[in-house]
Amino acid sequence: MTTNPNRPPATSPDRVAQQLRERILGGQYPGGTTLRQEELAEELGVSRMPVREALRQLAAEGLLILHPHRGAVVAELSIAEIEEIYEMRAVLEPLALRLAIPRLSKGQLGEAEDALDEAEQERDGRRLSELNWKFHAALYRPAGRPRLLSTIELLHLNVDRYMRMILTVMHHREQSDREHRQLLEACRAREVERASSLLERHIVEAGQRLVQFLKEKP
Repeated sequence: MTTNPNRPPATSPDRVAQQLRERILGGQYPGGTTLRQEELAEELGVSRMPVREALRQLAAEGLLILHPHRGAVVAELSIAEIEEIYEMRAVLEPLALRLAIPRLSKGQLGEAEDALDEAEQERDGRRLSELNWKFHAALYRPAGRPRLLSTIELLHLNVDRYMRMILTVMHHREQSDREHRQLLEACRAREVERASSLLERHIVEAGQRLVQFLKEKP
């Protein structure tokens, strides 16, 4: 079996962070769970150093809170924090889209459409979340603002575990799919103001649906 030379070693901090991140986003480590370096190192079969670096990386992403004597604790967002994230997204993402639309190529529009086509047939929450980001990133990337895109991606990541729950609820999915199709149509027509307006409304209403869903969830 050949190995991918571009793939980081299994013991690297990035690979450890990837494993832990997926456990957090997938709900295996719920909010409030304490993660200890020694236990994780033994479980993953690595030294404590890559675990320590991975925990720092996840803390920088907002997924963990580091305590000197308690170890790392999985962050749990309050309703107010989720509302703030969506308020930020509703400002930053239309900005990225307005900058990107004049530069959107047929290939990038096709990438966004392929993500939608696949998402409409998908039922797994993890994969739906990946496709959702793939769709949005394809439309924003041509803006040529890497710092802006990085900030937007981090905001998506912060609410990812909550979005996975709502993306598997059919009536939420159907509305989101319709809104994505309308947004893609406006981008293809180069209707900058219409597209940015549709996107802002899509984000605001998605945030409202998520907050309501979490309030009603036992």
